Amino acid sequence: MITEFENLETEEQDLMFNLPIYVSVLVAGADGTIDSNELQKAVSLANSKASKARKQLLDYYSVVNQNFEDKLKMAIANLPNGVREREASLIDKLSSSNPVFDKLDKAFAVKLYASLKDMAKQVAEASGGVFGYMSVGYEESKVVDLKMIEDPSK
Repeated sequence: MITEFENLETEEQDLMFNLPIYVSVLVAGADGTIDSNELQKAVSLANSKASKARKQLLDYYSVVNQNFEDKLKMAIANLPNGVREREASLIDKLSSSNPVFDKLDKAFAVKLYASLKDMAKQVAEASGGVFGYMSVGYEESKVVDLKMIEDPSK
């Protein structure tokens, strides 16, 4: 467990540790197809953030990165197959993190939120644009800003 989550219930901790998975699947699947470039980008980001995230997030991403690819595949397998149904389920899961963000240290919450938005953007860019990079498709653009999570800095 990480110190920022000491006051959270087990279910709340699980939710918070799964946010990068939910964000990755939401963005990757927004266009109807979860492709291997997007999944590999999500795995690569989780791995990278475990050692290169902001100092306050290193412990968080160290936990998130454990078996990330397996957890990502399991989440995809356990979600509805239809694009809209899957998206609705993920938006619901992400929205349910708002009360938990309110319980966290504000500085940590702000950094985590920014990190999740960065992850969403990078996953979205993984399969668009020139040679598959640096562009966000229309469907992905509708979810990449993570509006279902309230900005904890406000």
